[in-house]
Amino acid sequence: MSVGTRRGMSLETKYVELCKGINGLDKIILREVRGCSAEVYLYGGHVTSWKNEHGEELLFVSSKAIFKPPKTIRGGIPICFPQFSNLGSLEPHGFARTRFWTIDNDPPPFPINSSNKAFIDLILKHSEEDVKIWPHRYEFRLRITLGPGGDLMLTSRIRNTNTDGKSFTFTFAYHTYFHVTDISEVRVEGLETLDYLDNLKNRERFTEQGDAIVFESEVDKVYLSTPTKIAILDHERKRTFELRKDGLPDAVVWNPWDKKAKTIPDLGDDEYKHMLCVEAACVEKPITLKPGEEWRGRQELSAVPSSYCSGQLDPQRAFLSDKFGLA
Repeated sequence: MSVGTRRGMSLETKYVELCKGINGLDKIILREVRGCSAEVYLYGGHVTSWKNEHGEELLFVSSKAIFKPPKTIRGGIPICFPQFSNLGSLEPHGFARTRFWTIDNDPPPFPINSSNKAFIDLILKHSEEDVKIWPHRYEFRLRITLGPGGDLMLTSRIRNTNTDGKSFTFTFAYHTYFHVTDISEVRVEGLETLDYLDNLKNRERFTEQGDAIVFESEVDKVYLSTPTKIAILDHERKRTFELRKDGLPDAVVWNPWDKKAKTIPDLGDDEYKHMLCVEAACVEKPITLKPGEEWRGRQELSAVPSSYCSGQLDPQRAFLSDKFGLA
């Protein structure tokens, strides 16, 4: 695999390793000095692993996941573009997650944080085959960063490069699968009292009742006008995931539960107990770009002891989030 350069510098450092993954697919390993790591496959621009300094896996990937194009990879963080779910004529969740991305050797400027050394820039452009099913030209740039404290950040920049003067419209999601100990002992905070579309009831609109969201059966909801921070509390592990987002007003919450899990070929019958999707998304109001216009969407994930989430965040982490406008 070609290592390449980033503006004259080698991409491969002690923080970034390019290697072969499952079935010989190219992947990137990001590492931080405290022992945190993340893995990204060029196939799909797909994050498939995020581990803390203790080597504990924080993302769920199915034991039956298929790492063989054109199949999609079950778990991690699939990129849903240019269509979320079946909200259009394309394959469910669009085609970005089944395309081979390339390393972007000359990315545009991103917000500078000199402490972030473990990152990779990827790019996906239209192909002539894609234009046949979605008649638009675009550049999709994706930066994946592993912060010094173990936070995982994904920043997307999508530009309309049509030369025919036409705008295009798309929906989007970071389809994040969190690894949880026991779904029945998990709750989600930050979505209380919000309106949502229930995909199990023909996308009928409801208002969330009660306190935090808990799980006792299949859930597939799109929460609307959501806050920039959502918390996922894993009581058994005494761990809280914090999801911060920018440019993505919606949040999808999904768990297939037992009956649906048995119908999903690349998911083990009981694996639903150990996964929860909470997805930073733009679904209800699609994004429209004129030629030359660019959209940006970002999510930042962190995992902290649950004691941090009793109304108080770690001060340094809160400072960094304020710096990036995500607090």
